[in-house]
Amino acid sequence: MLQRLALTAAIAIAFSPAHAQRPASPQGPMLTGYLCCNMYTYGRQMGDANYRESGTTLVPIGTPAQVTSYDFRWVDTTIGGKPQRLKNDYSRDIRIPEFASRYIVKEDPKVRIAGFEPPVREAIQAAKVMEGMTREQVIMAVGYPITSENPRLEADVWRYWIDSWSEYQAAFDKAGKVKSVAGPAAAIVQYTPGQ
Repeated sequence: MLQRLALTAAIAIAFSPAHAQRPASPQGPMLTGYLCCNMYTYGRQMGDANYRESGTTLVPIGTPAQVTSYDFRWVDTTIGGKPQRLKNDYSRDIRIPEFASRYIVKEDPKVRIAGFEPPVREAIQAAKVMEGMTREQVIMAVGYPITSENPRLEADVWRYWIDSWSEYQAAFDKAGKVKSVAGPAAAIVQYTPGQ
């Protein structure tokens, strides 16, 4: 009888809402390196859509960065000596450790940028897209395109947003270089040098 009561109590505790198991937080490497690309922060938070809207400030490509922990769709980091939470809002098909390794890279991208033609270097430093950029250079300038809208990085067109409503598109030629940037006037002014 006592064994039956003990078993019943154990089952009740295991299935009670108060004792339900919370899914484990994702684990991954505590990366140390540099920010892959120009990213915009709301102060202590940045997201994969990389909105460049009122209230955000630029954190430049190559800023020293380190992953400190993982929490479901969040990667906790220190970037430029300040805490930042990087949120995976729109690229959820990428596991969070791989998501982190997109943004925190081992080698300083500024070394590669130094070898680019001056107009491309200037565009990247200004967080703008220009004709003739490679896919790598576009990522450096404005970040990765979100995978919910851009499932393949080799696609001919990448969709980006300044905010939730203002989309612009970078189209690539057969050589993998930007042939045009299209979108509302605000996007073209902000993202295409010389406009």
